[in-house]
Parts: sequence; C-alpha cells; structure tokens
Amino acid sequence: MKTTGMLTLIVACWACSTARADKPNVLFIAIDDQNDWIGCLNGHPQVKTPHIDKLAARGTVFLNAHCQSSLCNPSRTSLMTGLRPDTTGVYGLAPWFRDLPKFRDVVALPQALKRNGYHTYSTGKIYHGGYGQRKTDREFDSLGPAASVGARPKEKLVQTPSAHPLVDWGVFPHKDEDKGDWKVAGWAVDKLDEKPQEPFFLSVGFFLPHVPCYATQKWFDLYPLDSLQLPPLRRDDRDDTPRFSWYLHWKLPEPRFRFLQEADQWKNLVRSYLACTSFVDSQVGRVLAALKRNEFEENTIVVLWSDHGWHLGEKLITGKNTLWDRSTRVPLIFAGPGIERGRCTKPAELLDMYPTLLELCGLPPNKQLEGLSLVPQLKDASTPRRRPAITTHNHDNHGVRSEHWRYIRYANGSEELYDMRIDPNEWTNLAGNAKYKSVIEGHRAWLPKASAKPAAGSKHRILIFENGKANWEGDDIAEDAPVPEF
Repeated sequence: MKTTGMLTLIVACWACSTARADKPNVLFIAIDDQNDWIGCLNGHPQVKTPHIDKLAARGTVFLNAHCQSSLCNPSRTSLMTGLRPDTTGVYGLAPWFRDLPKFRDVVALPQALKRNGYHTYSTGKIYHGGYGQRKTDREFDSLGPAASVGARPKEKLVQTPSAHPLVDWGVFPHKDEDKGDWKVAGWAVDKLDEKPQEPFFLSVGFFLPHVPCYATQKWFDLYPLDSLQLPPLRRDDRDDTPRFSWYLHWKLPEPRFRFLQEADQWKNLVRSYLACTSFVDSQVGRVLAALKRNEFEENTIVVLWSDHGWHLGEKLITGKNTLWDRSTRVPLIFAGPGIERGRCTKPAELLDMYPTLLELCGLPPNKQLEGLSLVPQLKDASTPRRRPAITTHNHDNHGVRSEHWRYIRYANGSEELYDMRIDPNEWTNLAGNAKYKSVIEGHRAWLPKASAKPAAGSKHRILIFENGKANWEGDDIAEDAPVPEF
C-alpha cells in the first residue's frame, strides 16, 4: 500500500508539473509616460529603440493602441483590474482601488494568474506610486526594487515655474548603473538567471521617461542639438478647441509651451525625453537578453506597454492629461507563443491586455472584465475590431478613437473631431462642420451610458463639472478666468 501511495503521489506531482509547464510564462514590461516616440510606431523620426523594435518585429505591434486614462493611477488601475475609470470612479492619483469597499476584493491580473498556478514577481512601477508594494499589499508573491529616479543632481537643472522637484530634465555627470531603472532591470535579470519555477508572471516597470528626464551623456549624444527635430506644432492650435479642453489640465506642475519657448528649453526637453527613451530601451534589452539566455523565450509571452503618452509642446503644453493622441496613444506589443508577426492598425485598448493574457495562457475568462481579447488580431493583424478605443480623463470627459477618427466630448457637451488620415496632428477641429454629423453621431454612440462620480478619497488633478460650473482641485473656475499661461 505504501508503494501504491508513493506511486500515486509521484504521478500526481508529475501531472501537476506537466500542467504548469503547459502554460506559457508572462513577461510584463511597463514604461512610464512613454508616448509613441518608439521606432516601430514612427512617432518621432530620429528616435532609437532597437531592442523594442526587435521585439515588435517578432510579434504583433498595435499601431493604434490607447490608454483608458491619460494619468498614471487611473490608467494602471484600469488595465490591472480590467475595469474602466468610469466604472471605478478612479480618476486622480488617489485613491488606491483596494481602499474602496466595492473594489477591495476585485481579482486583478496578478491574482488571476496566481490562482491558476503562476508565481508572480514584480519590480519597479506597475501600479501607481507605492501601491501594490506596501507591506499590507498582497498583489505579488515576490517584490524587487520599487521605482525610483536614482542619481540626481544636487540642484534642479531647470528652474520651472512650478518648482516641482520632479519636473526637471537635462544631463549631469552620473552613471547608468546609478539609475533606478538599471536596478529594476538588474533585479529582473537576476530572477531570470535563477531559473524561476514555471509558469511565472514577471512584471517589470520602468520609471523613465517620466520626469525628471535625466540621462547620461552617451544617450544625449545620440541626439545632437544641431540636427534635432522638434515635434510639429502650431501656435494657434488651441484657437478651434473648446475652452473646456483647458480645464482638463488647468493648473499642473508641467509647464506650458510658453515657458519652453521663453526659457529656450524646448530642444533640451525633447532631447532629454528622447535620451531617456533610448536608455529605457537598453534596459528592456537587458531583460530580453536574459529571457533568451535562460531559454525562456520560446515559452514566454512578452507584452510591452506604457500607461499613457506625453506632450512635448504639442497643443501648447507639456505632460499628459488630455484626450488627444499625444496623450492617449501608447506602445502595445505582444510576442511569444501563439502570436503571429503583424502590424495592427485596428483600435486597441490597454484594458484589453487582461482578457488577452487569460486567453493566451489558456485560463478561464473573467466575465467581469470590460476589455476585449486581442487574440484574433494576434493571429491576424487585419482582423476587424467591433469597437473603438475609449479614453476617459476625469468625470464625463471622453475620447473615442476609431481607425480613422478622433472624437472628443467634454463634460459640458463641447466637442472635437479630427480626421486622423489627413490631420494626424489634430490641428483642424471638424466638430462644427455639418458635413461630419453622421461621423460624430456614430462615435457618440460609444460614449459610456453612465459615468461614476469621483470615488471617495479622490485627489490630485481632479476636475468636477456640476450645475454648469467647473471645479479644479476644489477651486471653481470662473467662466471669464484667463487660461493660466504657465
């Protein structure tokens, strides 16, 4: 009987091991504030991102992927929970969704994988700020270094109007090894070299090119000032946009374009952002090299994404917090088993990652998720999508991005419409042209039927519009108040 029992145990263990081996691993790479200035996305003609481009070449890159919110916390909350911001009411940098009774026990992506035999690792920025990495959090099995700037100059390099310590950019003497993202990549590399038990979910969140955009000299040298190309910009760009569009970023630490111009900082900021993007690409390369070196590549799904984009002067601002493509369009790349090579122009949402990974990993679907699996497009990039991408920034402000159009409706009912085929910079607002009435009505149909009010504890960059009045972070905005110039 003892022999029979031992044999049964061995068979059971073998079956369990085989089941685990049948599931692909997942390498989940996040980049903070990364817009479409990636080589494979053609967002900037000079950007150098060879490692990300190589990943895209062996998988599917979504050329029309958009975030659910153009701010860190609501965007990451949405993609990790599979719920839209207008469902959770998380629109600002607070609250943490698990502090909300209704969403305290929601099964986020890491928990879904863990329940199906995955060991979950995380390092850097996956959830916003320190969320998910506090002692009381139970988001991951193993945690590496949190996101950090790393080496910093003794004083700010650029004296911006807000004096915010993170709003800075430029070059100063330091080493790549001193940067927070180097340590994040190093921890991920070490875990892969240790040959973790499969299947594993390894999430790696890079901080740059989030401000402060500090990079070492060798990355700045990739982008000489005398040949640096600045993004296309029109100084009258906001003349045909609703006044309400300014309310979404009424007062922010990030400076307006006017400051960049008057302080002669536009080229420096663009160069710094590009340099930081190339540095992060090199860290992605370190992780991908370790994946291949340890023979995990063939059985690992790699997904690379950013939480939202970032303006560098376009629309006369810097930063995010808008519903235009520069804020919403992000890298989204899948590669690995079951994924064909392709370039997909159909609209995709970060919200779609959760159901996509469940399907790719052969796991049961979660009926609570509000995204759609991208597996059909991962098998054939030309497969149609049945809905556009929807971005929400603060309560009742929505952008609807189809394959050819960008439609925006603000909380006060004002609108914008752009034909992205002939106007990719979104310079000509067509919303007032009766010729496009049917286009607008078709996009309006995708607006959320109901939009949750800001959740309890909401703060930081919160805009509320009620009874015909706009309120920014607790202060009413007068209808005749001048738009802040800085």
